[in-house]
Amino acid sequence: MNIKTHLVAAMLPMVLLFSGCSKNNVEEYNKPAAYWYSKIVENVSLGDLEMADNYYSSLQSEHIGSVLLPEATMILAMAHIRDDEHLLGEHFLDEYIKRYATENEKEEAEFLKVKSKYMALPNAGRDQAFIDEAIASAEQFKVSYANSMYVDVVDSMLTRMYLAQFVLNESIVDLYDRLDKPKSANHYRVTNPQPWIVSEDINRASAPWYRAWFEGDGTSSWYDFMIPDTKSVVSRNSISEDENQSSTQKQPEEK
Repeated sequence: MNIKTHLVAAMLPMVLLFSGCSKNNVEEYNKPAAYWYSKIVENVSLGDLEMADNYYSSLQSEHIGSVLLPEATMILAMAHIRDDEHLLGEHFLDEYIKRYATENEKEEAEFLKVKSKYMALPNAGRDQAFIDEAIASAEQFKVSYANSMYVDVVDSMLTRMYLAQFVLNESIVDLYDRLDKPKSANHYRVTNPQPWIVSEDINRASAPWYRAWFEGDGTSSWYDFMIPDTKSVVSRNSISEDENQSSTQKQPEEK
């Protein structure tokens, strides 16, 4: 009896666990649109956006023509952007623009997409393609909505993004200089955008100490002393400008 009692006692928590999971995963269907909408709002307020997305799918599936869908779509878009889930936020904004937005509402949603891309760039130097995409999105907004009330805000965001892109390109130039890649360095040096930017007038962002240890200041890092000062370690095919000049001068003599 004692053995059976211990076995039952050991299995009881497992039974309770699985029974609890089964209750949480009960499938709901055939509910009014107001029910699904209330569940979306409730879970957004609780911070459970995954469950809110599930209830949104139910609302969209069972009530495709509901007047509550546009508002629910915008609520989820803003909630995901607030939680720094910018890709999901843009997904719901795209859904809103395609299905529900009027012309004025479309303009606001497009602005929110630009703002979402801007807010997703706390460390612009880590994603060169993403900052290019954010700049292109902002420029396209200015073309599509030249008289928009949001143009000044978009211009402010664009200025900051162009400055970030300029500093990023400068750090790439410094990196290629250290790697003895003069052609690559010159490419970024020449194509650095926006001639109105003066490098000396830019206040560089200061990285926190725990990032600065590993990222350095763009010219060197704390582990720089451990890297041998030899070209072969960096690249076997590195060719300096002096070597290029000497090779061109030797060619006539060899002939």
